[in-house]
Amino acid sequence: MNFVFLSPHFPPNYYLFCVHLRRFGATVLGLADEPYELLRPELKEALNEYYRVYDLHDYDSLVRALGYFTHRYGKIQGLDSHNEYWLETEARLRTDFNIPGLTTRQIALVKKKSEMKKLFVKAGVAVARGRVVQNLQQARQFIAECGYPVVAKPDVGVGAAKTYKINNEADLEYFWRDKLPVPYLLEEFIQGRIFTFDGLVDQDGHIVFYTSHYYSQGIMETVNEDQDVYYVSLRDIPSDLEMAGRAIVRVYQLKGRFFHFEFFRTPTGNLVALEVNMRPPGGLTTDMFNYANDTDVYREWANVIVNNRFEGRNDRPYHCAYVGRKENKSYRYSHQEILKELGEAVVHDEAISGVFSAALGNYGYLLRSPSLDEIERMAKFIQEKKDQG
Repeated sequence: MNFVFLSPHFPPNYYLFCVHLRRFGATVLGLADEPYELLRPELKEALNEYYRVYDLHDYDSLVRALGYFTHRYGKIQGLDSHNEYWLETEARLRTDFNIPGLTTRQIALVKKKSEMKKLFVKAGVAVARGRVVQNLQQARQFIAECGYPVVAKPDVGVGAAKTYKINNEADLEYFWRDKLPVPYLLEEFIQGRIFTFDGLVDQDGHIVFYTSHYYSQGIMETVNEDQDVYYVSLRDIPSDLEMAGRAIVRVYQLKGRFFHFEFFRTPTGNLVALEVNMRPPGGLTTDMFNYANDTDVYREWANVIVNNRFEGRNDRPYHCAYVGRKENKSYRYSHQEILKELGEAVVHDEAISGVFSAALGNYGYLLRSPSLDEIERMAKFIQEKKDQG
């Protein structure tokens, strides 16, 4: 099969998707704006050909690239980047070149938070009350119905960028002056911890891999208040969370894709759907999949795409955590002290790209242990500040 991988060099760990596609016999065609000489050697070896454009936002250039690939190799059977930023571009290219997968007709359902709510309801999953507002009067009307606090977020947005918690009229007026010039969704504020339902669906729509993570706190608070965050994979998935996740997969009729769904678990134990992302969770989370299961999801995704088979493990013998630290904070323990104290429990550590650092920190550690208590202890050890006693 001929598969075009958009932006194969970023995020840095995603080159492994290309490596395994090539090993399974696919013709792997890279398309990005990175100079070829700057690609890592393993990626160069995995690509049958690389087409450089000077700007990935220039759609005409992308069309010319796919036209060239089609002329040289024949019909394109797959195209992806696994990157939220390029979802709409991918959908447009799939539509124009008749490539299987999410198309422009479906993209609003996976990009607009207001449209996600409709499908959550269809799946039988609870949602927060919300409304897209066009002016301050509409915002005040919504707040009159549900009360403060509310959360304002771009209806189409990635992560917690330009997201606001609004507690009073002054906050509301500041939000309206400061917000991006795009449609905004206002939602009632839900108190709770974020849980995810993440996985991979084969080409027949069956979930072949799934897991869940919980966050130490919300990403909005992490970004807006410049705090630390860590998140941890579960070994046992709560039954209501799995049921809700599976229902959303069915409603979206996913095939041959990763997914990343987010929920709030309220203090009363209820689940409230937050949003969907039709790609792998970001950062180093795909590596966490591997460490938690002693498997290789990069390989198994390629196996699903080429052979429609999944042959990896999904029994979760370990909890795995991502623990981030920010360079503007003063921590009690140095990097070397962390490695000495935690030993083999630290399975990976690396500097984090500036694109992700507001949420994930400037440096990240992956930990694993069969014990959740031990994971929590180690996460707190890494993030302990000098002024914490």
